Amino acid sequence: MVRDMDILQRKWVKIAPHVIDTALLVSAILLAIRIQQYPLVDPWLSAKLAALLLYIGLGMVALRFGKTKNQKIGAWCGAIIVFVYILLVAITRNAFIIL
Repeated sequence: MVRDMDILQRKWVKIAPHVIDTALLVSAILLAIRIQQYPLVDPWLSAKLAALLLYIGLGMVALRFGKTKNQKIGAWCGAIIVFVYILLVAITRNAFIIL
């Protein structure tokens, strides 16, 4: 995306982010059901779900809706930070890991 590569025009590259985002959302729902903890009851799971939605939104900006390359790069960097936060929350089950 940053280097304007031709691979971005391939069909599978355009479809893959949707498949990945759907898999992430389904796995979040299945996780909540499996461990019998639900968002808005357990702060760590609520934070993880909110961060997942933010991650998907930043990915959309980075891949499609960003107007400039700087916006796209900023959204990409933000998505990486949010992804690391999701991992830390998943490992520690602490929504306030940054504090």
